Amino acid sequence: MLYHLLFPLHETYSVFNVFRYITFRTAYAILTALIISFIFGPWIIKKLKEKQIGERIREDVPRSHQSKAGTPTMGGIMILFALFVPTLLWADLTNKYVWLVMFSTLSFGLIGFADDYLKLKNGSTGSPGKRKDGLKGKEKFAIQVAVAAIIVLFLYFDKEFSLIMTKLGVPFFKNIKLEMDGIYILFAVLVIVGTSNAVNLTDGLDGLAIGPIIIATTAYMIIAYITGHFNFANYLNIQHIRGAGELAIFCGAAVGASLGFLWFNSYPAQVFMGNVGSTALGGMLGTVAVITKQELILLIIGGIFVVEALSVILQVASFKLTGKRIFKMAPLHHHFEMSGWEEPKVIVRFWIIAIILALLSLSTLKLR
Repeated sequence: MLYHLLFPLHETYSVFNVFRYITFRTAYAILTALIISFIFGPWIIKKLKEKQIGERIREDVPRSHQSKAGTPTMGGIMILFALFVPTLLWADLTNKYVWLVMFSTLSFGLIGFADDYLKLKNGSTGSPGKRKDGLKGKEKFAIQVAVAAIIVLFLYFDKEFSLIMTKLGVPFFKNIKLEMDGIYILFAVLVIVGTSNAVNLTDGLDGLAIGPIIIATTAYMIIAYITGHFNFANYLNIQHIRGAGELAIFCGAAVGASLGFLWFNSYPAQVFMGNVGSTALGGMLGTVAVITKQELILLIIGGIFVVEALSVILQVASFKLTGKRIFKMAPLHHHFEMSGWEEPKVIVRFWIIAIILALLSLSTLKLR
């Protein structure tokens, strides 16, 4: 909005020429998101408390978590508000990719909201037939696949994007591009849905998920800017996607909103993001990866999310096949808690690993 209102004035007042630069608008999107979080965060937390929207702690988690029962949840609403407002203010609203990622984030956020709402509404009643565990797994997965399919099909039938969409780049190899044809649609849907659920599984400790989200989104903010910049993309021999650079502003707003949320979510947490936050941010990250054509590198950038999801899959498979568990508890962060690690130590060490993986991922843009 500000871009459209103020940039046209650059012909009269040269100072407004700064609005043409994505880097300038990204920086202010981050700051705007932070300010919104700091101003509205306490009010949102207060309202969540008044409405008694508190976390219900499962019995199959470490005992230390029982003290967190009643902590306000669905704080992801704060993240989404602090994300969308700066995007609308600073991004070029004629850019199709910005709207597509906004659609993805909002849609997955609504799925998470429905899941949280059903848990909170019916979880404490214990009445037969009530969905005290939220949306059914198959039901939730089907809706996620439908949303992801809409996103991917939009890109597939876009005349410009479809020319390069089905070609999959391989990290560390600049001349290898796998042609996947129609199979790519299924692959891209898997990337978006898988990332959404992986982030959701990681959200189990105070600040654990939001830290790697900030790190991964920062990495993709840089990737989006480079991808949309013809000279940088050409120099690094990566696919140039006209208009993708505008996603750096969206990613910047997401970083700012997540940092603002971390202010209240750091140990000991004043609020949890809930599924409305984790599902939305995961869907956002997966969608940005698909649009920037850096899908496989997400396995490294989001390595924490990948390992957390794999730990659950392996634990369930092992127990069903052999009757034995691989980990003391899954997801993996609970395993370390059960091994004697204090919660803050698990959180910070996961953050450190996330930073290392992000740096490694960005280095692959050059080391190819």
